[in-house]
Amino acid sequence: MTINLNKLTNFQDAKAKFAELVKNNAGSEEQASAYSEMMDSLGTDMTDYIKDEVKAQTETVLNARNSDPSITQDEVKFFNELASGDLSHGTKEEVTLPETVITKIFEDIATEHPFLDLIGLQNTGLRLKFLKSDAEGAAVWGKVFGSIQGQLTATFDDEDATQSKLTAFVAIPNDVAEYGVTWIKTFVMTQIQEAFAVAAESAFIAGDGNNKPIGLSRQVQKDVVVTGGVYPEKASSGSITLADVATAKKELGAIVKALSKKENGKPFAARGKVVLVVEPGASIDLEVAMTMQNVNGQWVLAFPFGLQVVESEYAPTGKAIAFVPQRYDAYCAGPVAIKTFDQTLALQDGLLYTAKRFFYGKAEDDNVAKVYDLAITTSTGTTSTDSGSGK
Repeated sequence: MTINLNKLTNFQDAKAKFAELVKNNAGSEEQASAYSEMMDSLGTDMTDYIKDEVKAQTETVLNARNSDPSITQDEVKFFNELASGDLSHGTKEEVTLPETVITKIFEDIATEHPFLDLIGLQNTGLRLKFLKSDAEGAAVWGKVFGSIQGQLTATFDDEDATQSKLTAFVAIPNDVAEYGVTWIKTFVMTQIQEAFAVAAESAFIAGDGNNKPIGLSRQVQKDVVVTGGVYPEKASSGSITLADVATAKKELGAIVKALSKKENGKPFAARGKVVLVVEPGASIDLEVAMTMQNVNGQWVLAFPFGLQVVESEYAPTGKAIAFVPQRYDAYCAGPVAIKTFDQTLALQDGLLYTAKRFFYGKAEDDNVAKVYDLAITTSTGTTSTDSGSGK
């Protein structure tokens, strides 16, 4: 049982406002307030959505097995206790979401958020210890029964990485609790899914590294100057105009070539692995420029060199970030811990919980991603930077 997020209009509007603040580097308090308003809208819209769905159904939603045959006994017990306020049995300790629910949440995150799927968000332990290698192999021809003449040399470096804690509020109105376990499960999963996905996607793209992941738009070169925990933003590496076929080949080829080496100068095979992340709508400008009609009258879209394009509301306005997903470390860790929130922000008509998990994000080196200005001329004579600004 799922909720069609596109029908939650107040939530979508609040989400767009939050994305705009992220892109404009608004203050942390302003972003936090907008994020809170977004999640409040999600809760309100979902409550109304569920009410409408329940009215439209002829089956008994109180029978969890009839409504959701895949629900497990552990899930029935967990969400019943969650809705009744008996989850931690009066101890106020953290409890963990059933593993089946956690798995489904992160499957849905990848489905609903293509950027997070492309960047390869992985699950791991609470603390990360990277063992990085930069190997050079030497293969030497010799006689079949001769001595070994080749040697594999490598330099290894280990690096500890502490993840940042991401905490989200889970509010369960009494109205939803009355509709049974399956709707409670759907309501809770959707809140956690969107809270984590929005925060993670915005941080992996634009995060400044201050108690959050370091985004693709930030400098991470060796000995980079970090002030107050904040990593500096990358400067533009050039413009994408796609003015004509020859120009398009040259510009896009230069992007792939620029990412075909590591920060230390050693080569990396980036062909077929580069992704351009742009804000919604800007991908249309790219597609218009790269779509052609063949001799059979069919329209064909083809980006050269294996380039992929993905949209994100958190991509900077008027810009594209070119990056190699497999060279960006994106991790989430630990169980999804739920705890009763019994401080001043209590709900009079429902229950309030906190849900937390741990995230880590950082590029392997500064040459994993580059930022470009979009200056694509459209049929109207405007550029993608004009259409992206909303002016």
